[in-house]
Amino acid sequence: MTTIMIVTMIALLLLGFPMMVPLIAAAIIGFYMMFNGFGQMDTLIQQMMAGIRPASLIAVPMFILAADIMTRGQSANRLIAMVMSFIGHIKGGLAVSTAASCTLFGAVSGSTQATVVAVGSPLRPKMLKAGYSDSFTLALIINASDIAFLIPPSIGMIIYGVVSGTSIGELFIAGIGPGLLILLMFSAYCITYAIVKDVPTEAKANWRERGVAVQKALWPLGFPVIIVGGIYGGIFSPTEAAAACVLYAVLLEFVVFRSLKMADIYTIAKSTGLITAVVFILVAVGNSFSWIISFAQIPQTILEAVGVNDAGPTGVLIAICISFFIACMFVDPIVVILVLTPIFAPAIAATGLDPVLVGILITLQVAIGSATPPFGCDIFTAIAIFKRPYWEVIKGTPPFIFMLILAAALLIVFPQIALFLRDLAFR
Repeated sequence: MTTIMIVTMIALLLLGFPMMVPLIAAAIIGFYMMFNGFGQMDTLIQQMMAGIRPASLIAVPMFILAADIMTRGQSANRLIAMVMSFIGHIKGGLAVSTAASCTLFGAVSGSTQATVVAVGSPLRPKMLKAGYSDSFTLALIINASDIAFLIPPSIGMIIYGVVSGTSIGELFIAGIGPGLLILLMFSAYCITYAIVKDVPTEAKANWRERGVAVQKALWPLGFPVIIVGGIYGGIFSPTEAAAACVLYAVLLEFVVFRSLKMADIYTIAKSTGLITAVVFILVAVGNSFSWIISFAQIPQTILEAVGVNDAGPTGVLIAICISFFIACMFVDPIVVILVLTPIFAPAIAATGLDPVLVGILITLQVAIGSATPPFGCDIFTAIAIFKRPYWEVIKGTPPFIFMLILAAALLIVFPQIALFLRDLAFR
């Protein structure tokens, strides 16, 4: 049965079907073979509905909507201008500003694709004009945008929290440390690159210009305050924080900045609805597929065959990192989280690993895989947005991928990088 399911999925993927079709086809085949027909097909439908029933998933469309509003408004540009005013003049400052802007916007949107668009669109032309190569610029934008998967709010963390039953609030807080660590690593590389390539620096902003930039960015900086401060202070649950972000985004872009008009609501709502529909379909079919393979005890068989259950905590973490990293090179991150998390759940429970630490490592591997050839989703987002060939987009990614892998290794060796703030806030 397992072989037939795998062959079916690979064949449908090669034929160009979207990921939801191979998943549901494999689930139906597995269901048919286990129950000798379709007499109990309603059970499969119930599992699909169960996948999208958790109330925590309400946060996903809310964060998508808030990100869409901000991407079309002025929030991203104001955050970028503030960062540029302080570090744009140092060697490599424009590249560091790009990485920092991706991190800040990630703390606002929680979406890697939204960050690629919002930060990459205005800063890529500036970096090219300053003398950075296009391959370096594209690689920086793609990989720095993946910090949005770690800095709260993170849609990937929400999906993992729902699948594994882990506190989404704890995941949000735990992602801050690793996100900042990756920003520091990227910044160091950007400065080194600029020195080696002798990239000219930008004009230094005076303190008056910096003050104006900070003043303009104060409103957008309210988003991370609402999310992190609200959750940390016990004011909001993650779902309530998402709703508050939508309200704040509407007030900001429609009332305060007046960058959007009432006529834009339809376009924004349609865009959010389409993205949300794709996400929820993937969640539904992914949950049914996970139920089938769990019912058939396929995860236990695989883990026993490769010896993961006897590997100890460190061995399990390494196996998780490798599996999620490779899978996200080919498949949508949400699907990978939905399918692989239940597979490793027995090993995680048996070794007593902290599910929050596991969630941060999984989220990091998803971020790495999303920017890694051959089929990382952010690569194709950049190709579509910047109209550049595939090879040029991926050419500069190896140094960034290496740094992300190094960050994962540091998390395994020093888990307090992720757990310190979590323990401070919730223990």
